[in-house]
Amino acid sequence: MTLTAEPTERVPARWTALVSLATVGLFTALYGPIQVLLGQQAQALAPEDKELALGVVVGLGAAVSVVVNPLFGAVSDRTTWRAGRRLPWTAIGAAGGAVSLVLLPLAPSVLTMALAWCLAQLTLNVMNAAVTAAVPDHVPLRQRGVVGGWLGAGQTVGIVLGAGLAAATGGLTAGYLACAAFLLVATVPYLLLRRDTVLDGEPPPLSWRGFWISPRRHPDFGWAWLTRFLMNLGNSIAIVYLLYFLQDAVGHDDPDGGVFVLTSIYAATLLSTVVVGGLWSDRAGRRRVFVCWSGCVMAMAAALLALWPTWPGAVLAAAVLGLGFGVYTSVDFALMTEVLPNAADRGKDLGIVNVANTLPQVLAPALAAPVVTHLGGYPVLYGLAAAVGLAGAVLVYRIRSVE
Repeated sequence: MTLTAEPTERVPARWTALVSLATVGLFTALYGPIQVLLGQQAQALAPEDKELALGVVVGLGAAVSVVVNPLFGAVSDRTTWRAGRRLPWTAIGAAGGAVSLVLLPLAPSVLTMALAWCLAQLTLNVMNAAVTAAVPDHVPLRQRGVVGGWLGAGQTVGIVLGAGLAAATGGLTAGYLACAAFLLVATVPYLLLRRDTVLDGEPPPLSWRGFWISPRRHPDFGWAWLTRFLMNLGNSIAIVYLLYFLQDAVGHDDPDGGVFVLTSIYAATLLSTVVVGGLWSDRAGRRRVFVCWSGCVMAMAAALLALWPTWPGAVLAAAVLGLGFGVYTSVDFALMTEVLPNAADRGKDLGIVNVANTLPQVLAPALAAPVVTHLGGYPVLYGLAAAVGLAGAVLVYRIRSVE
């Protein structure tokens, strides 16, 4: 198989299991801080302006990831090391991410906290770019839905585990250290497989123009990117202030524990659909209908929070969101790999796809902060999240080359 050819040999279950485990470690390291630890730290460092402080830190970190994902995807495409194109960057990103998480609780101010989180986002997204690009390198088209489902399951378990570690350890330092340790433990078995593609000869030239993919020349990629961006923007708007929503709007006695309970419910329902949805989509040979209807279900969850801002409403919304996001996360990943413009640039192009995941994290705090404080509060915020997500679900039908 050449590096530009689509793979045809099915990947073994062991590879899928270990890349999914590495994904668990990656998302534990990302979402333990995002869901709990950064919010606690912002409240400790700037109690009077916690929303603004958290928004600035999360937004700056996401801005770093927007740049890093496509850049290091392109770098891994052109890496000629004998160890492979993707695995070395996976190792470098995991090690750097662990160091960054160890540094975070030492931050004495919001500024240093932001710098440490930017370093964490940089290194963890180096790893993310490499792990994501490994899928189209090795997995044939007709297996990508189910493999995407297992990766989605890994992401979800990581999100739950991150929130659980952050809540259970009972302190900032212990929480960050636990996330860092698990990142390393989960990544090493995948690295020991040493299954990677090796680029022989001179790497293709890298031009800054290559980071722009014209929607006119590649309209299906453009529409797929836009639908993913809108759905992730709706989701990011909904979760960016979840801790404060439970604390200030719902009046939950233990908002940290509440985030963990909601995340666990969301994970349970997601895991019930994520692999099944990907497998069903593979067998049906269809992607768009699964993406559209799962997006509608996700929008319904945000609407529930807008209309019923209570603890029972939040519990129901978490369950509904998991059902929709389970199908979406596996099938949309498979869809995106089928509209990539150039097989030789899989890492770079998937890095651009990942921008649709991370750019909403930059924009969500900027949109959410004024809505919460001046434009109607949490009901308006979650109504906005539902509308944005629904727009993404409908626009998936503008993609023509994928059923």
